[in-house]
Amino acid sequence: WADERIVVLDTRSNDRTAAIAQELGARVVSHHFQDFARQREFGLSLATGQWLFYVDTDERATPALAEEVRRVIRDETRVGWWVPRRNIIWGREIRHGGWYPDYQLRLVKLGHAHYELTRPVHEVVALDGQEGHLREPLIHYNYRTIGQFIDKQRQYVNYEADILYGRGVRPRPWTYLLQPLREFWRRYIVLKGCKDGLHGLGLCLLVAYYYGFLVSIRLGRLARRRETAS
Repeated sequence: WADERIVVLDTRSNDRTAAIAQELGARVVSHHFQDFARQREFGLSLATGQWLFYVDTDERATPALAEEVRRVIRDETRVGWWVPRRNIIWGREIRHGGWYPDYQLRLVKLGHAHYELTRPVHEVVALDGQEGHLREPLIHYNYRTIGQFIDKQRQYVNYEADILYGRGVRPRPWTYLLQPLREFWRRYIVLKGCKDGLHGLGLCLLVAYYYGFLVSIRLGRLARRRETAS
């Protein structure tokens, strides 16, 4: 449903991703992966036309979303649109605990957006104009197994700790206990992750462990290592 061109930015995959995309008429560009922000910024440089709509490999755009995109790009007052996501995790849609509506800035007008390269993961888009919010969601097949979730969070932990260290954040002795409890309380109680049953409980516990405890551990190691080096 794209009027101009579909570009697949391939991080040197070793399956048939590139071949299948080419067979379906897409332009495939291979690019070494550094981090998420740089990858998306490179994608911006490949785009043609007036608008760019990002879709990750584990996401699906519905016909209703496609129709809404066609409609809103006629709005001359906005240069970016946030898209909600329905997250399917371990085979079930998760609606609470911070997983919905999970807005992502994915529809941007070329020449009016760039990615903040200081934020390598959970990237931030800077716009030089007004933005809006779409109603129709992307379908995000986020984590198919617990093992996949754990592997991805291990990668994110390092990114998040590096970002916090760069901001001058340093863990205190009590951080290792309180931060996981805070994160679990926020996800499970405040954001109502409890409404997603056992799936919600498991997710909240895992997120609290990774983002509350392991990020603090990694942050402490960074601080000690760099202070010793100096």
